[in-house]
Amino acid sequence: MTTTPSETFPLVLGVDTFGDMTHDENDRPLAHAQVIRDLVEHGVLADQVGIDFFGIGEHHTDDFPLSAADVVLSAIAARTTRIHVGSAVTVLSSDDPVRVFQRFSTLNAVSGGRAEVILGRGSSIDSFPLFGYDLADYEDLFEEKTNLFAELLKGGPVGWQGKTRAALVDQNVVPHLEAGPFPVWIGVGGSPQSVIRAARYGFSLMLAIIGGPPARFAPFSQLFREALESFGRDPLPVGVHAPGHVAATDEAAREAFWPRYHEVIRRMSKIRGFAIPTKESFLAEVGPQGALYVGSPETVAQKIAKNITALGANRFELKYGMVGLSNQDLLTNIELYGTQVIPRVRELLA
Repeated sequence: MTTTPSETFPLVLGVDTFGDMTHDENDRPLAHAQVIRDLVEHGVLADQVGIDFFGIGEHHTDDFPLSAADVVLSAIAARTTRIHVGSAVTVLSSDDPVRVFQRFSTLNAVSGGRAEVILGRGSSIDSFPLFGYDLADYEDLFEEKTNLFAELLKGGPVGWQGKTRAALVDQNVVPHLEAGPFPVWIGVGGSPQSVIRAARYGFSLMLAIIGGPPARFAPFSQLFREALESFGRDPLPVGVHAPGHVAATDEAAREAFWPRYHEVIRRMSKIRGFAIPTKESFLAEVGPQGALYVGSPETVAQKIAKNITALGANRFELKYGMVGLSNQDLLTNIELYGTQVIPRVRELLA
């Protein structure tokens, strides 16, 4: 069934990043420190050009050195006044829910109530060996830690007991939230159980669509609405996260993105079993039925509007950047997205 964005929630159009390593004019990687400093400027520009949300996903590799996203988000929050800032995602399974809550409640204070968090089980699993977690406990870790995080959001002394961390007995967790819970989302890449989990805890749903026809996720939106109703909860927002790149023309966007995309997926295929893309499969993904939003502002806007409608969503986040692009490529992407894509999407959905 095709639905339009819910009138209950405003349309939110954001960007997010994994802090992909950028290269200089000689195609040499910049230093991690420079990439992080540049990322702060991306967030400031996003605020200036009218983007609604700026997110950073947690990763722990040379190509994606954003292991402390909340620190960078605080730097952005201190230099902006309007844009919401948050994770995309925080790998809760390999973190401590109390510390995640404390970091994002601190970010919420710094930003004046503009913090959000998207929780995930960990599509990239680098954090598991880094912090000493066993992948055999993948499901149990996320379930228990999500349960504790939900308790922390309620405020007041927390009592909790589980198997994956020490119990809490009437524990006062600071800093206290100033005006109620900040928005929390569960990132879902293809698991119906995760959709139901989000509904059970009363968290919003973020659909991470990185390949294949986006329309195949429409049943997840419907399942989420039905699960919320079955748990006696009010409707909650549905969002979409997907990769892309905006340039002046379709040709320019594809020429810049394709070789970088091919190389990144080729390297990741060795670890995660991804099929190595061909030029033909890439063109299918950037076409009307694919998951990549690569093209001119008009092309990208049309595709966003179409899939927001098809998926019954009210939020879209463009995962911008790809390892090897230049910082100027990313700045241009952000500016075009804010000044041309967003106004056009709002016009198409009006």
